[in-house]
Amino acid sequence: MNNLDKVYAENIAKEYLPKQTNKLRQLKKLDSKARTPAFVTSLTVGIIGTLIFGAGMSFGMGVLGSGTIAIVMAGVLSVIGIGICIINYPLYKRILARGKQKYTYEILELAKQISEENRA
Repeated sequence: MNNLDKVYAENIAKEYLPKQTNKLRQLKKLDSKARTPAFVTSLTVGIIGTLIFGAGMSFGMGVLGSGTIAIVMAGVLSVIGIGICIINYPLYKRILARGKQKYTYEILELAKQISEENRA
């Protein structure tokens, strides 16, 4: 058996071994759990606000209609879209703070354990 076959066999064997979760990987997962809901919500709200604003601009430029009703719709939709985009960042910060608060204890304990292991 040549060296390449041995390396290939070891790589396949590693795939079937139970995964060992180290503390740094756990810390990254907890951090991701704390941040992901805020990111997803912010992204969704931002896209919705932008689409509403874009619809208002389309009414305003006469792409989706013309006349007085289109101008009124343009103003209303544009203001709603801008409002949604304005509240997006404070909403993100609030959800992020809630997520951080939820996982603070676990993250700090893991970080403390990791830093103690590195000192020893």
